[in-house]
Amino acid sequence: MDASGAQDLPSVTVAPFDQHDPAFIADPYPAFAEMRAQGGVHWHEDMGVAVAVSHAAASAVLRHRSLGRIWTDAKPVERFTSFNLLHRNSLLENEPPTHGRLRRLVAAAFGRGHVERLRPWIAELADRLVDELAAKVSSEGQADLLSHVAAPLPVEVIAELLGVPAGDRALLQPWSNAIVKMYEYDLADDKQAAAEHAATEFVAYLRDLVALRRRSPGDDLVSDLVAVTDTDGARLTEDELVATAVLLLMAGHEATVNVIGNGVQALMNHPHEWRRLVDDPALLPTAVEELIRYDSPLQLFERTATEPVTIAGHRVEPGQKIAALLGAAARDPEVFTDPDRFDITRDPNPHLGFGMGIHYCLGAPLARIEVQAALSSLARKLPTATLAAQPRRRAEFVIRGLHDLPLTAG
Repeated sequence: MDASGAQDLPSVTVAPFDQHDPAFIADPYPAFAEMRAQGGVHWHEDMGVAVAVSHAAASAVLRHRSLGRIWTDAKPVERFTSFNLLHRNSLLENEPPTHGRLRRLVAAAFGRGHVERLRPWIAELADRLVDELAAKVSSEGQADLLSHVAAPLPVEVIAELLGVPAGDRALLQPWSNAIVKMYEYDLADDKQAAAEHAATEFVAYLRDLVALRRRSPGDDLVSDLVAVTDTDGARLTEDELVATAVLLLMAGHEATVNVIGNGVQALMNHPHEWRRLVDDPALLPTAVEELIRYDSPLQLFERTATEPVTIAGHRVEPGQKIAALLGAAARDPEVFTDPDRFDITRDPNPHLGFGMGIHYCLGAPLARIEVQAALSSLARKLPTATLAAQPRRRAEFVIRGLHDLPLTAG
């Protein structure tokens, strides 16, 4: 018996999905279902990684203590100085004991009431952005949810959390968008260069912001990250501070914008569910969880073995990688009744969208507040919303999202 509860059998080999195929990107879930039916883990030759497609196997990948986030510098290292600095010092890319120290310090700073302090401000921001969206729908017949609401909302929230001055906030989204492209497989050289350039600019900007908060603390997370100490007096280094701020932006922005975009598309494609949400705001909490499950904004999350591990019959040797396919796990019929059905009242809903184990997303409460605020505002201010045209999906597989989501008032 292995870590996922499966018998120790050879891993199944099937023709791997093509992560570059536009048809697969448009709807990967039938391919995932075929793979799940044949086994919990499959070797993907093109990506050079085993992929866990069942809920049990993906959960085991995320929880197993012999599978860690072991950072390997992007190469050649001289080309990726800033990108590697951000990840080498990141909470997400470290294991105990470094991970424990970083998480305690970051959680202590987070725990000073920042999320609850921002809750009413986030609701007001969402209302203001949706008002602008509705006004444009009224004047022009349609408007893009992503550019008016889904993209600016999380950037503004993270910028407010970090204490980034209003005049600088337009810098953040382009930096994040460029850096996260590095998480895709077989990325073109020009996009790799753009990611490093963005990382270099972001690091320099945050060093200046940290220096400012050391001299003049404010009521923001960066000030608290500068000041916080562990029980033994340990503090975050400057590189760790910078890496933490960048992680909060990239994880907070990319996940939230794509939950809102993918989720509202699902709601528009299921008008009965949209009407239920409009009619009953009490469904917001379960609706948010279903949005995350139904079309996961993060499809794949890697782990590296530190000692031999067997997951669903697949043996992973030390130094080898295995990835949890979160989107596949979220449609597992062994866990979710009628998994391809979109149901905003689904409960329980044990999706893996925020991870599991020691790397469970620290920003999950904030993300839930943001998505609820956006949906609440949209349901109140544009209750007759429908798609004005089919949205264009981004070409990337790992970070799943849309280029646009044009809405009109039906």
